Amino acid sequence: MDRQAAWELLTEYTQNESLLKHALAVEAAMRAYAGKFGGDPEEWGIVGLIHDFDYERYPSAEAGHAIKGPVILQERGYPEHLVRAVRSHADYSGVPRETPMEKALFACDELCGFITAAALVRPTKSILDLEASSVRKRMKDKAFARQVSREDIVNGAEALGADLNEHIGFVIQAMRGVADELGLRGTL
Repeated sequence: MDRQAAWELLTEYTQNESLLKHALAVEAAMRAYAGKFGGDPEEWGIVGLIHDFDYERYPSAEAGHAIKGPVILQERGYPEHLVRAVRSHADYSGVPRETPMEKALFACDELCGFITAAALVRPTKSILDLEASSVRKRMKDKAFARQVSREDIVNGAEALGADLNEHIGFVIQAMRGVADELGLRGTL
């Protein structure tokens, strides 16, 4: 198991550029949280990269998202703790989040999407000048990025034992490290 193999799996199942960028954003956030929690950044990054690899083919609970993907991961020999982390990021999977890796994946998933949306509506279209306070302000606007669960963002930070503002700032900082890959350098 290495990043290149994980990337190949992701791109085998996912062609949508936005979904690929989402995977890269979650990978960056997971690598950062691995450092904070004493985990292996490569392993945590891979979980972030592949957590939604099945989403384009199975885009809902009914279609099998986070249910069919883990079966594919098992068939390809991914370690059980990584398969479990991927399963656990969907509430409907019935797999409780117990490990720091599982909790971080859930905490970063929705937030990365929301941060991306918040950066793209800035005049600069950049994550480099985005602050946690701007993200919090956008969270209050129910019409903005309405498909993103604010409840999941709040609950994710809580499960990590993190202050919500600090969690948002931490993830923004992680995503800044891959701003070019995410298309979020903007005009800065």
